[in-house]
Amino acid sequence: MCSSDASQPPEPSPRELKAALKAFKKRLKLTCLDDQSRIGVGPMSSGRPSAIVAITPPDQYPPAVWEELARQGKLKQSGNGMFELPL
Repeated sequence: MCSSDASQPPEPSPRELKAALKAFKKRLKLTCLDDQSRIGVGPMSSGRPSAIVAITPPDQYPPAVWEELARQGKLKQSGNGMFELPL
C-alpha cells in the first residue's frame, strides 16, 4: 500500500456533487431573498435587487466537493472561501 493513497481524500461521487450544487443554489437563493427583504424599501416599491453574488458554501459537504465543482466550471471561486455561480 502506498502512503499517498491514505493521505488523499476519496473523489466526490457524481451524486454527491449534484446534491451539493443543489444545496449551494438553494442557499444562494435564500440569501438573496433575505437581502432583498430588508427594511428600508418602501411598501409601494418593487423592491431592490440583491447585491449578493457569492456565498460561503454549505458546510454539510467537504471542501473537496466545492473545489471539484469549481474545477468542472459549475462554480467559480471568489476568494476567502466563497463561491459564486458562473455567468
